[in-house]
Amino acid sequence: MKIIFMGTPDFAASALEKIVEAGHEITLVVTQPDKPKGRSGELQVSDVKACALKHGFPVFQPERIKLPENVAYLKNYEADIYVVAAFGQILSQEILDIPKFGCVNIHASLLPKYRGAAPIQQAIIDGEKTTGVTIMQMAAGMDTGDILLQREIPIDDNETGGGLFDKLSELGAELIAEALPKIERGELTPVPQDEKLATKCGKLSKNMGKIDFNKSAVTIRNLVRGLNPWPSAYTRLDGKMLKIWSADAIDDKNVKEIAGNVEVLKNAAPGTVSFVTKDAVGVATGKGTLVLKEVQLEGKKRMLVKDFLLGNKVEIGTSFQMR
Repeated sequence: MKIIFMGTPDFAASALEKIVEAGHEITLVVTQPDKPKGRSGELQVSDVKACALKHGFPVFQPERIKLPENVAYLKNYEADIYVVAAFGQILSQEILDIPKFGCVNIHASLLPKYRGAAPIQQAIIDGEKTTGVTIMQMAAGMDTGDILLQREIPIDDNETGGGLFDKLSELGAELIAEALPKIERGELTPVPQDEKLATKCGKLSKNMGKIDFNKSAVTIRNLVRGLNPWPSAYTRLDGKMLKIWSADAIDDKNVKEIAGNVEVLKNAAPGTVSFVTKDAVGVATGKGTLVLKEVQLEGKKRMLVKDFLLGNKVEIGTSFQMR
């Protein structure tokens, strides 16, 4: 098939590579404009643009894809179908209607659950046990189109946002490669989404990582997992930001199994250190205890708690600042 591909991050680049590998003809790649990075402000190309340039595909980087002149530009390139993956812009109905087979989207959730920008991380934050990828026939609404193909995978108990991102990126690439010939042959039956089951998730922001110790240890642990590696979950210790990269959640009745013979502060207020061993720090929460495993103090390297404790004094009764 002749394809116009639209996408921006590495999640989309994996799909583009798989489509090329499957022998389809890419007539145009559309991605977000280059953006400045770091203090130098040097422009950085997207992962999709880098992939396109490697293969010698023409690249189009509109600020607003829906502008009339940009729609006209798309029409200059022949395509049977548009494949969209984490592009970052909403397509107008006029664009959706251009190709013969319309536009399909690779979405990293089991729609209609988790429509929106950060379905991978949100699934972990919410404590979901399964997720997956949906190939969707695009409609004018946000992730509202008919389902063409879906595949489910389990979410491991220790899975992070970054780890699940990689798995779903690979799955999405495999699924679109499977779907395209079936779409061309008319073998996929579009299934409307059940609006009653629809949920939405917004974009990730740094403020999402602020830990509220009044919540349960399980809820906080899921937040830590979901926001690893970005934007990360954090609290404050002695006025400095302390990122929590890894933690366990335990019931209060099981604290002694972790604390051993060290003193345990009973009925500690949420956010208060309840015990400290040579390689663990227990923090009281609204329900249960959060056991810190890997942390990073502002201006320092990421490290295991046992290494952190060698150079930082954390005592029972220490309060992590939640404001």
